[in-house]
Amino acid sequence: MKGSWRTSVLALLVVIAIPVLSDAAAAQEAPPLIYGVQIEQFEHRLSNDNDFWAWDGDAILGRDEWKLRLQSEGEYDRDAKRFETLENQLLVQYMVSDFFNAKAGVRFDTPRGSDRTFAVLGLQGLAQQWFEVDLDLFVSDRGDLSARLDLDYELLITNRLILTPTVEIDVAASDDRAVGVAAGLVSSEVGLRLSYDLIDRALAPDVGVLYEQKYGQSAKLARADGEHAEEVYLVAGIKLLF
Repeated sequence: MKGSWRTSVLALLVVIAIPVLSDAAAAQEAPPLIYGVQIEQFEHRLSNDNDFWAWDGDAILGRDEWKLRLQSEGEYDRDAKRFETLENQLLVQYMVSDFFNAKAGVRFDTPRGSDRTFAVLGLQGLAQQWFEVDLDLFVSDRGDLSARLDLDYELLITNRLILTPTVEIDVAASDDRAVGVAAGLVSSEVGLRLSYDLIDRALAPDVGVLYEQKYGQSAKLARADGEHAEEVYLVAGIKLLF
């Protein structure tokens, strides 16, 4: 059942991607190819009880309207020598306005517990006042519905010194206790990082603080698994663009 579900999702992804190829082939003068890798976070996270390496980045390939996007984020526990979380997404992205892209694809999770596969629909771009917004809806291979909202804002103190507050909120419509998720507001993550651009935004070291919290039954599940429902991390890392 799971194998057929994954095959169907991948087939849908291929169908969605067809316009990328057909538009390029039909155009007499194709727009330039756009590609690159952006790592928003590659950092060391340290709290009283945890010592993690963490990352959040993506790679894109395509043209102005259509792009393929590979997104990866996760945490590696340095003490236990294993991944605490690992999430990868393969997406097709379409420009729906000057500032926003619609996206669809598949997400693969390897959390502490059972692996999960999700279908993804989302919207990503710049809102008013230049807030970076990333809104995703997920449907797992078990039929569970969840959503995530990411908000980032870059406050320029100088042309090179930048203060970046971030907020991430996860909600779920049903329980998936095997991976520590209960219906309702699952978790939030609030960060504040100060970075300095060394090479025209291509390389920027940063330091900051990160606060994570789980709520309700999700918090109880975390405690039952020996985790804290709240955690404060000191972070230090770099941003890369190439």
